[in-house]
Amino acid sequence: MKISSTALGALCAIRLAVTETSAESLNAMMKAKGKLYFGNIVDTNTLAEPNATEILKTEFGMFTPEYSMKWNFIQASQGKFTFDNSDKVVDWARKNDKQIRGHTLVWHQNIPDWVDAITDKASLTKVIENHIGKVVGRYRGRVYAWDVVNEVFNENGTFRNSVFHRVLGQDFIPLAFEAAHKADPNARLYINEYNLDFPGPKIDAMMNLIQSLQSKNVSIHGIGTQSHLTSNKTVDTVPAQLKRLASTKLDVAITELDIRLKRPVDDEKLAKQKQEYELVTRACLEINNCVGVSMWGVSDKDSWIPSTLPEFDAPLLWNKKFERKVAYKGVVGVLGGEPG
Repeated sequence: MKISSTALGALCAIRLAVTETSAESLNAMMKAKGKLYFGNIVDTNTLAEPNATEILKTEFGMFTPEYSMKWNFIQASQGKFTFDNSDKVVDWARKNDKQIRGHTLVWHQNIPDWVDAITDKASLTKVIENHIGKVVGRYRGRVYAWDVVNEVFNENGTFRNSVFHRVLGQDFIPLAFEAAHKADPNARLYINEYNLDFPGPKIDAMMNLIQSLQSKNVSIHGIGTQSHLTSNKTVDTVPAQLKRLASTKLDVAITELDIRLKRPVDDEKLAKQKQEYELVTRACLEINNCVGVSMWGVSDKDSWIPSTLPEFDAPLLWNKKFERKVAYKGVVGVLGGEPG
């Protein structure tokens, strides 16, 4: 029987629709490769965007609250803890059978003025222990992992001039990890940092710090490398540096992945971005103790990049219309599924 071109076109459309709706998610494909998850960020603002929420539900399995677990959002005034938004995120995750990576307990940004004004060691020690105990304790058994300390190094490998380092020196780091471990002994505890993607003093400092913490038997389980990357600049060196981090024998996770493109964005740059997403995804797959990859956003529409770095754009896997980009197809190809 001869099929008309119109009927053939309709049949192809139906087959494409079936493929799209029945295809495995990024998370399922990642887990099939022996990893724990393919993740993303979520928060109350994200959950108000139906297009983003639907993609988060169908594609990802691990979520990092973008804002609602940061210090200034939970304890802006000393002793007054507000968990409304973080509770909404954790409840959403449980309802949708998702996991949470807590973010972040000790960070030089998003801390209230009253914390930044502390000058006494005993006072700051008590404040850190109390804050971590309350936050981690509230979500004990419901949060898979915590970014316990975040972004402690300058680019030259020295420690940031935060209130935590000014008052307590390096001791604030093991203090924070032990407080988190006490509050939830089963949570995986991470140090999280950006610009660990290329050789230099920052990753050298991180390796030295990890060695020091391990020698003291500090309860640290993982290193988060954020991987906010620039296309054609900071991507090719990722695999070697990921292997270096993994040599610590700790878990390694890519925690905030995006690959920004120099404006104006064109098809050639998008094709290059596809290759780079493939490279980063493959780098994690090839390392036994790389446990997963988390994106920092769904659609280019909502990325932090254009407002913060206006010469760049289009860093994510979905475009501003929530359409899958060629980079998405590249990741699917590496994970062994059929490109959409």
